[in-house]
Amino acid sequence: MRRLEGKTAVVTGGGTRGIGRASAARLAAEGAHVFITGRRKAELDEAVEVIGQNVTAVPGDITDPDDLDRLYEQVAARGQGLDVLFANAGTASFGTIETITAKDLDYLFGVNVKGTVFTVQKALPVLNEGASVIINASTAAENGTAGFGAFAASKAALRAFTRAWANELTGRGIRVNAISPGPIDTSGVTELMGEENAAAFKASEGARIAIGRIGRVDEVAAAVAFLASADSSFMLGANLYVDGGENQI
Repeated sequence: MRRLEGKTAVVTGGGTRGIGRASAARLAAEGAHVFITGRRKAELDEAVEVIGQNVTAVPGDITDPDDLDRLYEQVAARGQGLDVLFANAGTASFGTIETITAKDLDYLFGVNVKGTVFTVQKALPVLNEGASVIINASTAAENGTAGFGAFAASKAALRAFTRAWANELTGRGIRVNAISPGPIDTSGVTELMGEENAAAFKASEGARIAIGRIGRVDEVAAAVAFLASADSSFMLGANLYVDGGENQI
């Protein structure tokens, strides 16, 4: 039997060709009906076609409370509540202490922190007892890479929220855990850096990681499915590294 048979899941940022889509596909393959959301309708439509079954797309932006309300209204209308929430949607921008601006901070914290906080808060009425909430953090929160300060700080904030929420929601049997990917080969890296810079980045990152390469989105999706399932039933407030040893050795 598939591990999530009959369950309902939400994956924010589930349309992008990266961790979100791969995780949505894996959760659907494990038997869950997955609601995916994101700002770009064309990418959501493509994701629905690729995933093929057990998936519903709901266009929306996690920074817009009305969009979040509309998402969870559709989840509620299905009548089975919510068993898995992967708060995956986020963004990145980079700059050193000499170059960072107020606009950079507002943007990063508005999406990564505020958007995630209200993604979880607004899910509370539909979350079933024993549900699993998974927060997408990052190894960047701990490794002090130059130019990643604001991004790292936003992800460190999510790690702090994960611990607090895990404590606050235990009365409902809801497990809250974080996942911290290391460098992962996604289309977003190329979009952010450009093809040439992205290729150089991937090569240099792979060379410095103990396992000898950067990660694949399906490897992160497998870890998400583990946290979503009863296989991780004794994990609470944890931070699961999927980093090829980057922050471990």
